[in-house]
This record gives sequence, C-alpha cells and structure tokens, in this order.
Amino acid sequence: MSSSATSPRDFSSRSTSTLFLRGIGNATLTTILTLTLLGSAGLAGGLMGVAISYRDLPDVTSLASFSPNETTYIYDINGKLLTGLHEEENRQVVPLAKISPHLKLSVLAIEDSNFYQHDGINPVGILRAAITNYQAGQTVQGASTLSMQLAKNLYLTPERAFSRKLAEAVLALRIDQLLSKDEILQLYLNQVYWGHNTYGVETAARSYFNKSAEDLTLAESAMMAGIIKAPEGYSPFVDLDLAKEQQNIVLGRLEELKWITPAEAEAARAEKITLGEITSYQRSQAPDVTNTVIQELTERFGREALVRGGFRVQTTLDWKMQKIAEETVRRNHQHYAYAADQMALVAVDPRTHFIKAIVGGVDNKKSEFNRATQAYRQPGSAFKPLVYYTAFATGKYTPDSMVKDSPVSFNDGGLQRYKPQNYDRSFQGSMSIRQALAQSRNVPAIVMGQKVGIKNVIDVSRKLGITSPIPNVISLPLGAVDLTPVEMASAYATFANNGWQSKTTAILQVTDPTGKVLINNTPQPKLVLNPWAAAAVNSTLQTVVQSGTGVAAQIGRPAAGKTGTTSSERDVWFVGYVPQLSVAVWAGNDNYSRIGSGATGGGWMAPVWREFMSEALKDTPVQYFEPPSKFPKPQG
Repeated sequence: MSSSATSPRDFSSRSTSTLFLRGIGNATLTTILTLTLLGSAGLAGGLMGVAISYRDLPDVTSLASFSPNETTYIYDINGKLLTGLHEEENRQVVPLAKISPHLKLSVLAIEDSNFYQHDGINPVGILRAAITNYQAGQTVQGASTLSMQLAKNLYLTPERAFSRKLAEAVLALRIDQLLSKDEILQLYLNQVYWGHNTYGVETAARSYFNKSAEDLTLAESAMMAGIIKAPEGYSPFVDLDLAKEQQNIVLGRLEELKWITPAEAEAARAEKITLGEITSYQRSQAPDVTNTVIQELTERFGREALVRGGFRVQTTLDWKMQKIAEETVRRNHQHYAYAADQMALVAVDPRTHFIKAIVGGVDNKKSEFNRATQAYRQPGSAFKPLVYYTAFATGKYTPDSMVKDSPVSFNDGGLQRYKPQNYDRSFQGSMSIRQALAQSRNVPAIVMGQKVGIKNVIDVSRKLGITSPIPNVISLPLGAVDLTPVEMASAYATFANNGWQSKTTAILQVTDPTGKVLINNTPQPKLVLNPWAAAAVNSTLQTVVQSGTGVAAQIGRPAAGKTGTTSSERDVWFVGYVPQLSVAVWAGNDNYSRIGSGATGGGWMAPVWREFMSEALKDTPVQYFEPPSKFPKPQG
C-alpha cells in the first residue's frame, strides 16, 4: 500500500475526520478547504435567509433522541431466530462502531466523499448539479449530502423539485448544527433503504450476505454501497451482474480517493460473492408458537409498538422439540385423517411451566387457528385425575381406597334422573381407586365427585391454572367442560412437579433495543397442591400406563398419564408426563362432528404421545417420581 493511501483498517482506530485528511496534499487541501468554507458561508447565509420562508419545516431537534422504527425479533429459548415483526420498515439498529469500516468508506466514497468537510451542504456539488440540470432542462442530477438525504428520508417527500431540494438543504444545515458527523453517519446508515423491504445496514447485511454489518468485506461493502442509488434495480438478488457493475464503480471511486490501493480494489473485484436470502417476507418458523406470543404481546403493548419497537423476545420454545412435535403430528394425522381433520399437541416443562412445543393443527399454512391454545374441547376421562386428587387431598382416601362400580342415579334438578354409564355399559362392583382410574370407570368417578363436592373439584381446577368456565354439574368428573390442550398439559405438569407451579407461559423475556427488560418470566414456583395427594395421583396414573387404558403410551421409563374419550365421540385425548415433561395430545374435527365408533384416547392418542415422548426425551436422563411415602399424608 502506498504511503498516501488510506487503509480501511485504520477507520476503527482513528477519528473519521482525521481519516479523510490523510493522502491529500497540503496545497490541494488548502484550496479545497478555502473554496468549501467560502462557498458554504455564502450559500449558508443565503439559505438561512430563504429559510424564513420555511418556518413550517420540521423541528430537527427531535433527532437528538430519535430512534428509527425497528423490527421485533422472536427467538427460541436457545437463541434461534424464529421470526421478525415489522410493518413497512424491516430494520435492526446498530451503533457506528458495529459497522464495517469498509462499508463506511464505501458509502461515503460514492454518496458524499466530503462529508466530514462540509456543514451539511456541498456548494461545489450543488453548483455542478445546477449547471447540469439547467443544460438538460430538467432535474437529472442531484448533489445531496448524507445530511440532505437523511433530511429527505426522515421529513420530506421523494418528489424531484427545486423547492424540496431547498428544504433539504435548510434541514441539512440544521441537522449538522445539532448532531456530530458520526451521529449523522450512524443515523443515515441505520435509516437508508437497501431494497426488498430492508432498512438499515444491519438488516441489509444479514439479508444480502447472511452476516452482521461489522463483518462485511470490502467486496461486499462496495456492492452494498452501490445498491443505495436504486435498491430494487441494483439488488444482487435481482441482477448480480448489474450489482457487480455498481460494485466496480464504488471500488473505482475508492481508488480515486486513495482510500484503498489498486491491489485491494483488484482483490475485492475478484472475491466471490456468496449471497444470503430475502428475509423480510419469509414465513415465521414455528408459527403456532410465534402467533401465541404475538397475541399476548399485542394485548400488552399494542400492535404498533410491537411491529416498530425493536423488541427482542426470547420464548420458552425448544426448537428441536418443536420440530419433533410438528413431524409427529404430521405423520400420525395421515392415519386418522379419514375420521379426524385436526390434531394438536402441547408440551410443558413441569419444573418451570414453560411451553416447550406447540402444534395447533395439521397445516398452519391453511389455518392459523391454534387448537392447542384456542380450541375448547371436552377432555372426557382425562379430567378424572382432578376429581381423585380432590379426594386424596381430604386425607380420607388413598389410591387403595375402595369405591363401588354399581348402578346409581342422581337428581340433576330436572325431570329425569341422571344415570351414569361406563364406556362398556357394564359394572364391576367394588374396586380400588387405582383400578377404577386405570380402567377409566365412569361411575366411581361420578360417585367420588359427589362425595368430595363438585365445587371443591372446581376449586382444585383453578389451583391447577384452568381459567376456562367450569359448570357445576354432576357429570363434570367425566369431562363435561370445555378446556384447551394447553390447560390440560399445564394442570398435569403441576401433578408431575408434586404440586409446585409457576405461571404457564411461552415467553421467557422481552427487552427493548437498549436491553431494558420489559417482561421477565423467570419461574417463581408456588406450592398450590398437597404434595402427598399430588404424589398419590402420580402413582395412580403410572398404573394407567403400566396396565390400564394407557398401555400404548409405555416408553420404557416411568410415565404417568390418562386417556380421554368423550361419550359423543367427538374428542380423543392422551395427557401424560414424566417428571421433566408434560404433554397433551388431542384429535377431533373442527365442525364438532363425530370421529367415529371405536376411536379412543388409548387407541389413537396414546401411541402418538409415545412417539413424541420417545424422540423428545431421547437425550434426557430417566427420572423417577417421588413416592407418596416421602410426604406427610393430610389428616382426614
């Protein structure tokens, strides 16, 4: 490199104004500065006089605290980007220090090489453009400085007219009086449009080259600088050859200014460009999760703040688990599509009550309705554990307590008496609660509901986090209530954690662009159930999987769960858990039509649950449930 050339590597270690003084001879520098100062003084005086006619121009003092609209980004729990939310402007703001020196030089070289020497306007450039436009009889050439471009982008319309150019100049002078050159350059680079709905250097760099702006090479920087003039036309996504031509123009200008050497320019021209992909219009990954998060954040902050505020949202989603869930639902629905048009799955971590995976339907491209969080369906026998927990919590019953499975009738307040029936229309007489739950007998559950009181069962449901309306009816123990899969998975998660519960959520943390924490959902567990009674439920539901209606859910490790099949044959469920994960799986039809005879939670959903859990827990150590004997039994 020649001694008079400016190295882009010096950019980060020296003030930018000093950088532009290097390589310019003293005589030349004196001449340029003299002409610039004289021209600027005269023109500035004239413009400030004209500015009296522009009293209605925007007040630029707000720029001192100006923050451009930013894209909100949503990530999984491990930092994988799931989607970005924005309106017209897809932008991520970065400080000047986080932008490649190559890009700063390239933009300045092609857009405003005297940026650090003028006061917001370039008199020589304006004069040259005026002569050219006069000769052409129309506006064909501009002389906008970065300050003028910034003024236009922020405050003015894009019309090509003398009045607008004059307004630009006035605003540019005001901007240069208010902000430092580095502040103006930072604003400009974060504000400028780079095509394909990408605004600002960081978003453009990640789209065009799949890297951060601070990592751009000279070749990539020159190509990006060449795009600014006509972003959609010069985009390498549209015409790579044309983009290379623009890149060559920028590199030539850098050589002319002696900001790079011929060797550096040649190396940049020869560098192979590896393009990224257009990011602004990409479909969200894990839309069932992101839509759930978006709905919650919109209710809290409003739609406008969400799409413009540049929030960083860390969800509780585990991307790997989410992909397993999606594939499990897709594959298994093929077997049942003839009878059930939809299926949903939701996984909750009992230790944190974080939602780890959500699948709200078999094809979210056709419908964004999330059946895991929005579909209220009857859980059938999957509701029975809540009744038996209520019994255990009284201290009067244990899993080995005997109940009767015999004909019984109740006055339901109407003209007819309610006579509950078992699924197979038979009665088996006296049996233990463990046997009754394992075989999913209906009559014992109804009888137990009456003994402990339906109101108390409802109270337990509320403690478990169920917020849906719950009717006080005799048939409630059989699942005569409309609940969502996420409510069921969350309720069972509290059993799995021996009665400890945190708020069930899909959002771990939300910060603004400065890093200020707006939402922090770090788990704050509270003991909401009696530990002995919860452990008794866990013990009883393990029998369901070991030898009851849920044997198809066996996964080679301790697991608890319950099947659910509604008497109307509209819904089939399996809700089950290990100490580290609680999962609800449901299938049915959106129009509430019958699935068909023979469809059961044990036959249909238990195998789906088993398939998902086997893959999701493949690298998770086996953990055993705490036995009831570890906890003091409540006094009856």
